[in-house]
Amino acid sequence: MQLGLNAAGRHQCSYIINLQKGEFLLQGGDSTWLQGLRSIPDKLQNLYEINKILAHRPWLLNKTHIEKLTKGADNWSLAEVVHAIVLLAHFHSLSSFVFSCGINEELDNVTGHYYKENIQDNSNNVQPAKDMLISSPKKIPSGGGKTDNIPSPPSSPSIVGEQEVGVETLMERMKRLSEKSESYQITQEELSKRFETVETQSAELAAAPQRNSSVLDSDIGLFIEDPTFIYQDFVKKGQLNDRPTFRVQDYSWDDHGYSLVNRLYHDVGNLLDDKFKTTYNLTYYTMGAHSKVDTSRFRRAIWNYIQCMFGIRHDDYDYNEVNQLLERSLKTFIKSAVCYPERVTKRDYNRVMREFKHSEKI
Repeated sequence: MQLGLNAAGRHQCSYIINLQKGEFLLQGGDSTWLQGLRSIPDKLQNLYEINKILAHRPWLLNKTHIEKLTKGADNWSLAEVVHAIVLLAHFHSLSSFVFSCGINEELDNVTGHYYKENIQDNSNNVQPAKDMLISSPKKIPSGGGKTDNIPSPPSSPSIVGEQEVGVETLMERMKRLSEKSESYQITQEELSKRFETVETQSAELAAAPQRNSSVLDSDIGLFIEDPTFIYQDFVKKGQLNDRPTFRVQDYSWDDHGYSLVNRLYHDVGNLLDDKFKTTYNLTYYTMGAHSKVDTSRFRRAIWNYIQCMFGIRHDDYDYNEVNQLLERSLKTFIKSAVCYPERVTKRDYNRVMREFKHSEKI
């Protein structure tokens, strides 16, 4: 629970942080641990560097980080390190999911909804409950009992006002790509160039604007160190990348990761494998109002685009499909959700994939 709390802290996800705090106390946890990172045991504090890197720039993680944990006082066993990394990665991803779906805190939390002031109890003029709740602007109590208006974060500028193509157009593009792939062979050199093109284009997308500092100024900020360490594009236009692209074919989950994790953390490999397969194959075979649709190409484009932003390449995938199936507005939302989830708002969620059902978007 403490690891989940610290992991969610990297993305300022107060929703998960508060859930983990409550669960920690229900399970008999030491309440002093909830006073901040400096209040937890040194062994857990030593994990924070890996937590920070995994959350924002996982390609920077190397064997020296692991060695540092497994040697000296308060050392970790390899099995414990694997266990911890699985938990950290889970809560980093869960934070992205929470923000991307527009989930807000309950009443009176820092990032939650707030009641409008001066609502009178008048039986003849009852305001609907849904109108009593607002999220913009928020009333944040200050020390003197007064309230300050803190504006909600604006939507990502590159999302606002962009016209999406319809679902039918998207389905037609998938059909064309499917027909083309049956009779069209591409050289490895061309595939590599197309990957680099998508990678560079992703770096050109504007980051979502930062939220206000109310979260960092609250007690949640006690679980966040070095808040300026955030995602940086794996590659930038016109610059040589000093980090080699990670080729999935060189080290894959199926051939290498699964057996290693299972050896060090019994049975978790099976649980992760089930999770990956479920996510990879998840579909209702629908697109908006259309049924019996093979959505695999669209889902693959999203899956591979996300990994591309972390320098991960599939040698056998034509990254031209990413540009064919994912519009700029959707790419921007995906990048924000994956790289800067704490900046995503409910308005961002509402402005993409407008013709899709909520269940499909989720």
